[in-house]
Amino acid sequence: MGNPGDIAERIAILPPLREVIAAHGLSARKGLGQNFLLDLNLTGKIARIAGAIHDGTVIEVGPGPGGLTRGLLSEGAGRVVAIEKDPRCIEALAPLIEASGGRLDVITADALETDIEALGPAPRRIVANLPYNVATPLLIGWLKRAEAVDRLVLMFQREVAERIVAAPGTEAYGRLAVLTGWRAHARIAMTLPPRAFTPPPKVESAVVEIEPRHPPPGDCDIADLERVTAAAFGQRRKMLRGALKSLTKNPAGLLAAADIDPTTRAETLPIEAFVRLARAWRAEMGRG
Repeated sequence: MGNPGDIAERIAILPPLREVIAAHGLSARKGLGQNFLLDLNLTGKIARIAGAIHDGTVIEVGPGPGGLTRGLLSEGAGRVVAIEKDPRCIEALAPLIEASGGRLDVITADALETDIEALGPAPRRIVANLPYNVATPLLIGWLKRAEAVDRLVLMFQREVAERIVAAPGTEAYGRLAVLTGWRAHARIAMTLPPRAFTPPPKVESAVVEIEPRHPPPGDCDIADLERVTAAAFGQRRKMLRGALKSLTKNPAGLLAAADIDPTTRAETLPIEAFVRLARAWRAEMGRG
């Protein structure tokens, strides 16, 4: 494979991203959730948040014209596997593949259906400006396979990012914060204004750094945690004894088994209590 310094020099003389977009007719498609990040100073900064990327596999989703991909390669990524659904972008990325010296593979696939472990050896880091229309299901899918990932550095709409990192007792705290917080440490690493993207979205964006816990605290099945949090936050203003009626015929008994006050509301319940609730529900269903 090529020397990282040589690769950075070859990338630096590639046509500007706006020219790549114009040459290949890469108008962003709303149906694919596309908003391209073209500022190479920003893409380099995002790549550096991912930490040591010189070994293992860096996985990118939706590279588009290759702005973040250029940043990853220029920052010394040993191997980047980019997953792209849009055939227009595959052709546009060809010069970058050549400049990468064998460090970049682009595959045509749906990231929601892709086995990340099959993409390359550990350590694996997922670094992506996610298509906004599938960002949340992608994150949840990766959390279910968090043992296969060292770090995730992901771009979301700022509102979604705040929901991911929210603490109990805050307005943004909900199912996404519980699922993420149980499986990983998460923080907002940087925010970006709409003008950083082409076309500019109507909302601010944020990069979230997620480091999986190996193993997570408390023995729990994430599918059970999904189910109990969906019920609990489905009627978040209700006390849990009322909100959990969609989950069980005996909310009071389930809450007692989990040592939770039945008058508590989901938005104030800490993650460890949700873990107890998920375990108690599994036992109630006879699957323990």
